[in-house]
Amino acid sequence: MVRWEVDAAVISFADGEFTSLTDSELRVGFKELAGWLDVTSGPIMASGSMDLPDGGGGIFGTHIADVEIDPETGKTDVIRYTVIQDAGTAINPQAVEGQMQGGATQGIGWALNEEYVINDEGQMENSSFLDYRMPTMTDIPKIETVIVEVPNPAHPFGVRGVGEIPIGPPLATIGNAIHDALGIRLRQVPMKPGRILAALAASRGSEGA
Repeated sequence: MVRWEVDAAVISFADGEFTSLTDSELRVGFKELAGWLDVTSGPIMASGSMDLPDGGGGIFGTHIADVEIDPETGKTDVIRYTVIQDAGTAINPQAVEGQMQGGATQGIGWALNEEYVINDEGQMENSSFLDYRMPTMTDIPKIETVIVEVPNPAHPFGVRGVGEIPIGPPLATIGNAIHDALGIRLRQVPMKPGRILAALAASRGSEGA
Protein backbone atom coordinates (compact mmCIF):
# COMPACT_ATOMS: atom_id res chain seq x y z
CA MET A 1 0.00 0.00 0.00
CA VAL A 2 1.35 3.41 -0.98
CA ARG A 3 0.44 6.24 1.38
CA TRP A 4 1.70 9.44 -0.19
CA GLU A 5 1.92 8.72 -3.94
CA VAL A 6 5.18 10.67 -4.19
CA ASP A 7 8.68 9.72 -5.28
CA ALA A 8 11.07 8.77 -2.48
CA ALA A 9 13.54 11.39 -3.75
CA VAL A 10 11.25 14.24 -2.60
CA ILE A 11 10.93 12.98 0.99
CA SER A 12 13.25 14.56 3.54
CA PHE A 13 13.97 13.63 7.13
CA ALA A 14 14.86 16.03 9.92
CA ASP A 15 14.23 16.25 13.66
CA GLY A 16 12.56 12.85 13.76
CA GLU A 17 10.01 13.66 11.08
CA PHE A 18 9.56 12.74 7.42
CA THR A 19 8.27 15.50 5.13
CA SER A 20 7.40 15.75 1.44
CA LEU A 21 9.28 18.54 -0.31
CA THR A 22 6.41 18.91 -2.78
CA ASP A 23 3.54 18.98 -0.30
CA SER A 24 4.11 20.44 3.15
CA GLU A 25 0.93 18.78 4.42
CA LEU A 26 2.58 15.38 4.05
CA ARG A 27 4.56 14.82 7.24
CA VAL A 28 4.85 11.90 9.66
CA GLY A 29 6.92 11.01 12.71
CA PHE A 30 8.40 7.64 13.64
CA LYS A 31 5.58 6.77 16.06
CA GLU A 32 2.83 7.26 13.48
CA LEU A 33 4.94 5.62 10.77
CA ALA A 34 5.32 2.50 12.92
CA GLY A 35 1.55 2.22 13.02
CA TRP A 36 1.47 1.83 9.24
CA LEU A 37 3.49 -1.39 9.23
CA ASP A 38 0.45 -3.67 9.15
CA VAL A 39 -0.93 -2.02 6.00
CA THR A 40 2.21 -1.22 4.00
CA SER A 41 3.09 -4.84 3.17
CA GLY A 42 6.39 -5.05 4.99
CA PRO A 43 8.81 -3.65 7.54
CA ILE A 44 10.44 -0.26 7.33
CA MET A 45 13.93 -0.70 5.91
CA ALA A 46 16.90 1.64 5.68
CA SER A 47 20.61 1.39 5.00
CA GLY A 48 23.62 3.48 5.83
CA SER A 49 27.37 3.40 5.61
CA MET A 50 30.34 5.09 7.19
CA ASP A 51 33.81 5.62 5.80
CA LEU A 52 36.29 5.89 8.65
CA PRO A 53 39.38 7.61 7.23
CA ASP A 54 41.64 6.31 10.01
CA GLY A 55 40.28 2.77 10.03
CA GLY A 56 38.14 1.05 12.61
CA GLY A 57 40.65 1.27 15.44
CA GLY A 58 42.51 -1.53 17.17
CA ILE A 59 40.75 -4.16 19.26
CA PHE A 60 42.38 -5.78 22.26
CA GLY A 61 41.48 -8.58 24.64
CA THR A 62 42.87 -11.33 26.82
CA HIS A 63 41.35 -14.54 28.21
CA ILE A 64 41.96 -16.65 31.31
CA ALA A 65 40.87 -20.28 31.68
CA ASP A 66 40.88 -22.74 34.57
CA VAL A 67 40.53 -26.34 33.41
CA GLU A 68 40.29 -29.77 34.97
CA ILE A 69 41.61 -32.73 32.98
CA ASP A 70 41.16 -36.42 33.68
CA PRO A 71 44.53 -37.99 32.71
CA GLU A 72 42.87 -41.40 32.37
CA THR A 73 40.31 -40.32 29.76
CA GLY A 74 41.69 -37.03 28.45
CA LYS A 75 38.37 -35.29 29.16
CA THR A 76 38.80 -31.55 29.71
CA ASP A 77 36.33 -29.46 31.69
CA VAL A 78 36.44 -25.67 31.71
CA ILE A 79 35.55 -24.75 35.28
CA ARG A 80 36.15 -21.01 35.11
CA TYR A 81 36.60 -18.61 32.22
CA THR A 82 37.25 -14.86 32.14
CA VAL A 83 37.19 -12.48 29.17
CA ILE A 84 38.88 -9.08 29.45
CA GLN A 85 38.37 -6.83 26.43
CA ASP A 86 38.67 -3.22 25.34
CA ALA A 87 35.26 -2.44 23.87
CA GLY A 88 35.88 1.25 23.33
CA THR A 89 32.82 3.12 24.57
CA ALA A 90 30.38 0.44 25.74
CA ILE A 91 27.11 2.07 24.70
CA ASN A 92 25.12 -0.97 25.83
CA PRO A 93 27.24 -2.81 28.42
CA GLN A 94 24.81 -5.73 28.72
CA ALA A 95 24.93 -6.35 24.96
CA VAL A 96 28.73 -6.00 24.99
CA GLU A 97 28.96 -8.58 27.77
CA GLY A 98 26.73 -10.96 25.81
CA GLN A 99 28.92 -10.60 22.72
CA MET A 100 32.03 -11.33 24.75
CA GLN A 101 30.44 -14.41 26.33
CA GLY A 102 29.01 -15.67 23.05
CA GLY A 103 32.29 -15.29 21.18
CA ALA A 104 34.21 -17.04 23.94
CA THR A 105 31.72 -19.91 23.97
CA GLN A 106 32.20 -20.41 20.24
CA GLY A 107 35.97 -20.35 20.67
CA ILE A 108 35.81 -22.90 23.50
CA GLY A 109 33.82 -25.15 21.18
CA TRP A 110 36.49 -24.85 18.52
CA ALA A 111 39.20 -25.53 21.07
CA LEU A 112 37.73 -28.68 22.60
CA ASN A 113 34.96 -30.21 20.51
CA GLU A 114 34.03 -28.88 17.13
CA GLU A 115 35.46 -30.45 13.99
CA TYR A 116 34.38 -31.62 10.56
CA VAL A 117 34.68 -35.36 9.92
CA ILE A 118 35.30 -35.98 6.20
CA ASN A 119 35.43 -39.50 4.77
CA ASP A 120 37.61 -40.75 1.91
CA GLU A 121 34.94 -39.79 -0.62
CA GLY A 122 35.05 -36.17 0.54
CA GLN A 123 31.68 -36.36 2.27
CA MET A 124 31.03 -34.80 5.64
CA GLU A 125 29.98 -37.51 8.09
CA ASN A 126 28.79 -35.26 10.92
CA SER A 127 26.65 -32.77 9.04
CA SER A 128 23.83 -32.63 11.60
CA PHE A 129 23.81 -31.09 15.04
CA LEU A 130 23.29 -34.58 16.46
CA ASP A 131 26.84 -35.46 15.42
CA TYR A 132 28.59 -32.07 15.24
CA ARG A 133 29.63 -31.57 18.85
CA MET A 134 28.99 -27.98 19.92
CA PRO A 135 29.26 -26.89 23.56
CA THR A 136 26.05 -26.71 25.56
CA MET A 137 25.27 -24.99 28.83
CA THR A 138 26.47 -28.12 30.65
CA ASP A 139 29.95 -27.67 29.10
CA ILE A 140 30.45 -23.94 29.72
CA PRO A 141 30.70 -22.23 33.10
CA LYS A 142 29.38 -18.73 33.66
CA ILE A 143 31.84 -16.66 31.66
CA GLU A 144 33.10 -13.71 33.65
CA THR A 145 33.65 -10.47 31.74
CA VAL A 146 35.71 -7.37 32.34
CA ILE A 147 34.85 -4.52 29.96
CA VAL A 148 37.69 -2.06 29.48
CA GLU A 149 36.54 1.26 28.02
CA VAL A 150 39.16 3.17 26.04
CA PRO A 151 37.20 5.27 23.50
CA ASN A 152 38.17 4.65 19.89
CA PRO A 153 39.36 8.00 18.48
CA ALA A 154 38.62 6.81 14.92
CA HIS A 155 34.88 6.37 15.58
CA PRO A 156 32.36 9.17 16.19
CA PHE A 157 30.90 7.31 19.18
CA GLY A 158 34.18 5.85 20.39
CA VAL A 159 33.10 2.23 19.93
CA ARG A 160 35.17 -0.78 18.90
CA GLY A 161 34.14 -4.11 17.42
CA VAL A 162 33.24 -6.66 20.09
CA GLY A 163 31.66 -9.89 18.84
CA GLU A 164 34.39 -11.38 16.65
CA ILE A 165 37.39 -10.75 18.86
CA PRO A 166 36.61 -13.25 21.67
CA ILE A 167 36.32 -16.20 19.26
CA GLY A 168 40.06 -16.69 18.62
CA PRO A 169 41.71 -16.43 22.06
CA PRO A 170 40.08 -19.55 23.63
CA LEU A 171 42.10 -21.84 21.37
CA ALA A 172 45.43 -20.53 22.67
CA THR A 173 44.11 -19.95 26.20
CA ILE A 174 42.88 -23.51 26.65
CA GLY A 175 45.97 -24.86 24.92
CA ASN A 176 48.12 -23.01 27.45
CA ALA A 177 45.94 -24.22 30.33
CA ILE A 178 46.36 -27.83 29.17
CA HIS A 179 50.11 -27.28 28.93
CA ASP A 180 50.22 -25.88 32.46
CA ALA A 181 48.18 -28.80 33.78
CA LEU A 182 49.82 -31.71 31.97
CA GLY A 183 53.08 -30.41 30.52
CA ILE A 184 52.07 -31.27 26.95
CA ARG A 185 51.73 -28.85 24.04
CA LEU A 186 48.87 -29.53 21.62
CA ARG A 187 49.10 -27.75 18.27
CA GLN A 188 45.97 -29.11 16.63
CA VAL A 189 42.32 -28.44 17.42
CA PRO A 190 40.04 -29.64 18.69
CA MET A 191 42.08 -30.65 21.71
CA LYS A 192 39.85 -33.66 22.25
CA PRO A 193 40.47 -36.54 24.66
CA GLY A 194 42.12 -38.80 22.08
CA ARG A 195 44.72 -36.18 21.18
CA ILE A 196 45.41 -35.45 24.83
CA LEU A 197 45.93 -39.13 25.60
CA ALA A 198 48.18 -39.56 22.55
CA ALA A 199 50.26 -36.54 23.58
CA LEU A 200 50.54 -37.87 27.14
CA ALA A 201 51.66 -41.28 25.84
CA ALA A 202 54.22 -39.66 23.55
CA SER A 203 55.50 -37.55 26.44
CA ARG A 204 55.90 -40.57 28.71
CA GLY A 205 57.63 -42.49 25.94
CA SER A 206 60.13 -39.73 25.36
CA GLU A 207 60.83 -39.53 29.08
CA GLY A 208 61.52 -43.28 29.18
CA ALA A 209 63.92 -42.98 26.25
